[in-house]
Amino acid sequence: MPELPQVDRVLQTAIDRGEIPGVVAMVATRDGPVYQGAFGRRTLPDGPAMTADSVFWIASMTKAITSAAAMQLVEQGKLSLDEPIAEVLPELAAPQVLEGFDASGEPRLRPATRPITLQHLITHTAGFVYDIWSPEMGRYMEKTGTPGIISCQNAALMLPLVFEPGEKWDYGIGIDWVGKAVERSSGQTLGDYFEEHIFGPIGMRDTGFILTPDRRARLVAMHARSEDGALESIPFELPQEPEFQMGGGGLYGTAADYLAFEQLFLNEGRADGKQVLRPETVSLMAQNAIGGLNVRRLETAVPAYSNDAEFFPGMVKKWGLGFMISTEAIPGGRGAGSLAWAGLGNTYFWIDPAKGIAGVILMQLIPFADSNALALLDGFEKAVYAALV
Repeated sequence: MPELPQVDRVLQTAIDRGEIPGVVAMVATRDGPVYQGAFGRRTLPDGPAMTADSVFWIASMTKAITSAAAMQLVEQGKLSLDEPIAEVLPELAAPQVLEGFDASGEPRLRPATRPITLQHLITHTAGFVYDIWSPEMGRYMEKTGTPGIISCQNAALMLPLVFEPGEKWDYGIGIDWVGKAVERSSGQTLGDYFEEHIFGPIGMRDTGFILTPDRRARLVAMHARSEDGALESIPFELPQEPEFQMGGGGLYGTAADYLAFEQLFLNEGRADGKQVLRPETVSLMAQNAIGGLNVRRLETAVPAYSNDAEFFPGMVKKWGLGFMISTEAIPGGRGAGSLAWAGLGNTYFWIDPAKGIAGVILMQLIPFADSNALALLDGFEKAVYAALV
């Protein structure tokens, strides 16, 4: 693997300045990995040094994997993008729309007038939202005693919509329902399905919902800033005996594993000579699937977990079948039509089919969209393209 000292410098400088606790970053082209770097510590102040095989909670980077699993089942005719998903998930046969609250603070609900489809769920156009970016949903959950999604309790999924399916784009729990659809249509738990049909064929040996002893030994701690701005480790772990495996954000894994998944989308669905997704499926997943709707800025309702978040302000962003799509090239960086997303603990990835480059950069700190983490993502990307293009 070639050395890219200019990329090393960008990452090491962020550590030296105390801007982030630790980082692992990797890059691949269509021919395979071309860069890996690990800097800082897994746990502050004096935990073990970060290594390339460190294990991170990748959070919403899980969504692209769940979407890919669903698309495998679409290929087999076991799921349909356009038919009402209630045929597979009867729990969604009669969705309700939250219209507000009455004078006594009770939620006002009405039946939705359109059915929810798998495409709505995968593209965040079903009407489901996260309370982190929706004060109305936070109020509803508090009033009804509904647990948060990272509880991995089935009750956490029993939320109303906030708009009619297909009417808007807004970020939410839809892909957790996609995970349920994968389970129902395959007859396997989500973790077992991933292992047999995605992780095994690709060689993703370090990714899963459960922290095995081996993974736990390499686990990176979550961090947050204290009142004086210093980074410190905080307790954080997803339930290890969950009621449901969270297709929207439940995976732990390594940068190398995720990069191997990204390479599917540079190589027409192939990994190690195996066709994991059909070429036409890969092409479809990379196309705008929300028509005239646009990805919106996420305005925080829970500042402890997320800042306001928007990639490339001023650019129109679309959503495909699993990814955000950049509609314009980034000067010195990814090309137009690139695919990307992120995870709550400041984990980020992009796939650039036009230039044949994929990158992943993993940190563990909250809130999401930390300014230093975003600056490092940008600096990392620019250094990668300066070296490779």
